Amino acid sequence: MNFDKRRTLVQLFRYAVVGVMNTLLTLTVIFLCKSLLGVNEYVSNALGYIVGLINSFLWNRRWVFRSHGVLSRQAIHFLTGFAVCYAIQFAVVWLINQSWFGDCQFEILGGFVISGYGIATLVGNIVYTLSNFLFNKIVTFKE
Repeated sequence: MNFDKRRTLVQLFRYAVVGVMNTLLTLTVIFLCKSLLGVNEYVSNALGYIVGLINSFLWNRRWVFRSHGVLSRQAIHFLTGFAVCYAIQFAVVWLINQSWFGDCQFEILGGFVISGYGIATLVGNIVYTLSNFLFNKIVTFKE
């Protein structure tokens, strides 16, 4: 495997680690704000996602892509990438849900039931993750 492919795979692995860490942080902030501090659930959700976006940007900039570019430019590109990839994800979920699954229910793993919307959401999440990784690699943190 050549150096560029290996480096991209390492970046993708690190990106996934940051994604898991980011999800846990976002959910923790939402829980702490809502349950322990009594903050409105929608405000708690927004705060969780704001903290998550900042966390994701910083870890991706320093650890995943090891970038030293202009912070403000990268931050704007990062937010743009988030919006674009979220819109793509939303369209994928909507299209799959409307076209193929509708109100279907699927039983998997001996009794676990997942809805068609759940499957569409999983596919959409994969699309978001890959498209956002590529956007950040090619645009936000390009070398």
